[in-house]
Amino acid sequence: MRNLLVVLLVLVTFFSQAQDAVKWNTSVEKISDTEYELIIKADITEHWHLYAQNQPLGEDASIIPTVFTFEREGDGFELIGATEEQEPITELDPIFEEELSYFDGSVTFMQRVEITDPTLKGIIGLVEYQACDDERCIFADDELLFSLDGSEMVSATKKIDQQSINLAENLELPLQNKELLKDVQGSDVSKERDLTSLFILGFLGGLIALLTPCVFPMIPLTVSFFTKQTGNRKKGISNAILYGAFIVGIYMALSIPFHFLDSIAPEILNNISTNVWLNVTFFVIFIFFAFSFFGYYELTLPSSWGNKMDSASSSGGLLGIFFMALTLAIVSFSCTGPILGSLLAGSLSNDGGATQLTVGMTGFGVALALPFALFALFPNMLKSLPKSGGWMNTTKVILGFLELALAFKFLSNADLVEHWGILKREIFIGIWIIIGILMALYVFGIIRFPHDGPKKKLSFYRGVFGIAILGFVVYLIPGLQKSQESNLKLLSGFPPPVFYSIYPQESDCPLGLTCFKDFEEGLAYAQENNKPILLDFTGWACVNCRKMEENVWSEPEIFSLLNEEYVLISLYVDDRKDLPKEQQFNYKLDNGRVKSIKTIGDKWATFQAINFKTASQPYYILMSPDFELLNSPQQYTEDIAYYEWLKEGLATFKEL
Repeated sequence: MRNLLVVLLVLVTFFSQAQDAVKWNTSVEKISDTEYELIIKADITEHWHLYAQNQPLGEDASIIPTVFTFEREGDGFELIGATEEQEPITELDPIFEEELSYFDGSVTFMQRVEITDPTLKGIIGLVEYQACDDERCIFADDELLFSLDGSEMVSATKKIDQQSINLAENLELPLQNKELLKDVQGSDVSKERDLTSLFILGFLGGLIALLTPCVFPMIPLTVSFFTKQTGNRKKGISNAILYGAFIVGIYMALSIPFHFLDSIAPEILNNISTNVWLNVTFFVIFIFFAFSFFGYYELTLPSSWGNKMDSASSSGGLLGIFFMALTLAIVSFSCTGPILGSLLAGSLSNDGGATQLTVGMTGFGVALALPFALFALFPNMLKSLPKSGGWMNTTKVILGFLELALAFKFLSNADLVEHWGILKREIFIGIWIIIGILMALYVFGIIRFPHDGPKKKLSFYRGVFGIAILGFVVYLIPGLQKSQESNLKLLSGFPPPVFYSIYPQESDCPLGLTCFKDFEEGLAYAQENNKPILLDFTGWACVNCRKMEENVWSEPEIFSLLNEEYVLISLYVDDRKDLPKEQQFNYKLDNGRVKSIKTIGDKWATFQAINFKTASQPYYILMSPDFELLNSPQQYTEDIAYYEWLKEGLATFKEL
């Protein structure tokens, strides 16, 4: 369980970057004509630890040790021995619960090198490290520059060669009617709808969390404390409401670090959500969540955290109530953690992830806090609460099956982005069918889990719920076939796209349409045939993109326009296929940061940001082959609005 806790801690802290926790400085000491000592000094901010290169547990250590690498080693110079470091502090870490070696204040590392090329003027190194304080960790890397002759070294990351300049200029389009870009159709409506949906989903998640064994028994105990132990009922009610407000605030606060990520680069949350190894990590974590809900083990935060918060809650007043709320959040983590993880992962997969995460967390916190305030106002309602019992464990197990199904969504994201081909649409649906059957068998009492009580007679409501699950399984079965019914519109966006299939397909474009996945190729075809262009910024892991393709593009009138009147160019901003070496380049952003364009997705995400100043998907542009915008951009919307938008663009093109 310790290692699982560490993984969860990494996921939470990965995005909470503390600037300047460690500052690196370099110098060079000449030993002889051919030998030099590379000196690396790390200045560590107060209260932070930098972890040593060598740990007592070696590769089994829970933290990431400091690692040094040097570019072009063996080509002009050789390393003499390993990088040396000062004697670290070694002691038991209370959070990671193992012996760790680390440095405080400052530390010096030294690497001796032998120069084999007399013309070599400098060496470039890289340090990768983890640093932590009592609240968070950072995982970072820094470039290290060593000048052997005293001349100034220029960071390789800041070099923009002529090829990069030329390739970057090719991404810029000579757009006409740019004023149309200011009015994006469908954006406000879709965002408002998305935020409302996220709040409702978060609220439902909070209600489900209330029914779990970690939270439900706390309701009458906490309400009784406020209404009976505070001396007067009016003060008890106000304290209970304040307690609920603190719960909401605590869960809202969990989303704050993600807003800082939004300000760093517009596409960074999209990059995070489509990162292959992060999705694979989510898959593994959600499998762990599922088996925790099945009762095979418990996920808990360190007990010392809960004990400290519980002690602090006895201080009384506002501070005491706040620590009571924080104690609830900590001790209920084994039940709420997986639900919050689902909310986090789902929000990151959408445009505006940070805002959506805040809204979802707020909904979750409101649902969790509501009964405490409600029952404090109306204490007689406590009598109507059902008694704690086996039904709470049943709720947890059903959540476990849902977590298991959701886990495969993240594996599917990684599979789509990398084109592994291991989780085609029919295989994904088949796995969901198996999970649905197992869930139904559990509800009917045929299969059992460790914490289930004695087997009882099947109740009416449990039987109805089991039949509903089987009904959903029956709905999924046509998805295994190559037929019109395989679309499964109710699940649009969750399974892989229809064209990502085990069956032979006429094209790898949505709905069998003719499309281009390279802008230059599509533009050449449009110019040759004098047709308008539908520029489709999409993503393999984009849920709303799939919904548009399967629910909107599939409408006969819209399909006809796309198939006959427009040249469809679909650009996948999360495609992780490497570009050919000659097409890879560095692009300097407006803030001075240099972005490496190495993959197809890097290219099209940058192309979208340069020309249309956005990083959201789906994002649709209608333009002529001469780069004249035909109307305002369109985002996720309803079929009628999308049809009218296509007709308007076509009419404008015919008037040119």
